[in-house]
Amino acid sequence: MPNKWVRLWHERVPDVPLVLTQVPAANADDLVRDRDVDAVLLRLPIDRTGLHAIPLYTETTVVVVPKDHLVTAADEISVDDLADDVVLHPHDDTLDWQQPPGQPAVDRPATTADAVELVAAGVGLLVVPKSLARLHHRKDLTFRPVVDAPESRVALSWRENETTDLMEQFIGIVRGRTVNSTRGRPPEPKRDRADAGGRKPAAGSRQRRGSGGPHRGRRGKPRRRS
Repeated sequence: MPNKWVRLWHERVPDVPLVLTQVPAANADDLVRDRDVDAVLLRLPIDRTGLHAIPLYTETTVVVVPKDHLVTAADEISVDDLADDVVLHPHDDTLDWQQPPGQPAVDRPATTADAVELVAAGVGLLVVPKSLARLHHRKDLTFRPVVDAPESRVALSWRENETTDLMEQFIGIVRGRTVNSTRGRPPEPKRDRADAGGRKPAAGSRQRRGSGGPHRGRRGKPRRRS
């Protein structure tokens, strides 16, 4: 979806570049507070002090497994189906577990990317939001939905008191508003070219052919000038 938003932005606001930057989930809110980024997609809940946050959608939670794992025989599974498996719990886990499922690993991986490598090595399984499973996709791995696992809510966040026209444009795009929406802002109109002296022609300065002559009335008779 972010790629779609960037494409729409470039169509509607072609003069202002929009650059996506991947950031760690743990400090996404600090990056926008410190003005390292203008806005951020982050996972709720967060400390909203000084920030706006618009919830956008809730992600499906999946388990990442080797392609030959027994889990792949089902279209979806429950947390109880993982009870006998080692389930990796990386330090940057984005899910709010009361108790992580499965058997704990000897060591916790530092990152989700490290955990995916361990899954590929046959060390354990990994439960993550679907977008992270896609981000770290490998040909030898697949995933299945976990129906009763915690879900991850994604929000768009930016600093309070900085809801500029450009930010309103971006909010409209991520919320799916059309360019003609009453709350969206249409693209900037093309400016008239300036004349050789650097001045723009005045609106309506061209006269119609013959406009300097007398105006005709209803019956075609010329009106007398007073």
